[in-house]
Amino acid sequence: MFSLTSKTLRRGRRVAAGSLIAVTALTLTAGVAQAQTSTKTASDRCTADNLSVRLGRTDIGAGNIRIPLVFTNKGKKTCSLRGFPGVSLTLKEGTPVGKPATRSGSVGSAVRLKPGQSAHAVLHTVNDGVSDTPCWSKAQLVRVYAPGSKEAMTAGTDGLRVCGGRFDVTTLKPGAAD
Repeated sequence: MFSLTSKTLRRGRRVAAGSLIAVTALTLTAGVAQAQTSTKTASDRCTADNLSVRLGRTDIGAGNIRIPLVFTNKGKKTCSLRGFPGVSLTLKEGTPVGKPATRSGSVGSAVRLKPGQSAHAVLHTVNDGVSDTPCWSKAQLVRVYAPGSKEAMTAGTDGLRVCGGRFDVTTLKPGAAD
């Protein structure tokens, strides 16, 4: 039969206390590292003030329509973008056309843009007649929110029309893709 002595109990408490201190220290260190990464990422995030946005050349094929949405760093410092832009269509006076684009694919990696460099996401819809779902009215503007931004930017369209109820956007990738 095993009996616990006060010496055994004290040793067990010291080991448990040491383990708790080690776990706490590791947790705090990881939290500080994560906070530093988040602060750096947030501080070098591209904003509407240092970006321009435009639509690239439309690619039509196999019943699909794909249009690059190109972001260019017009600032004087390198900045980062990561994730999906928010995209909706409007008429010139701002009346919404249809619903905002849904996200397609995974988030992807951060894209670092030096001044003058570009990144792109791809807008996707289908050709008229591919589906029984009717097309939306033609849009005159694309309202865009860069990932992490609450400030909208706009780009003109050549009468972009969403058909088949399908309007989605990919995550950002390096380059202009057009």
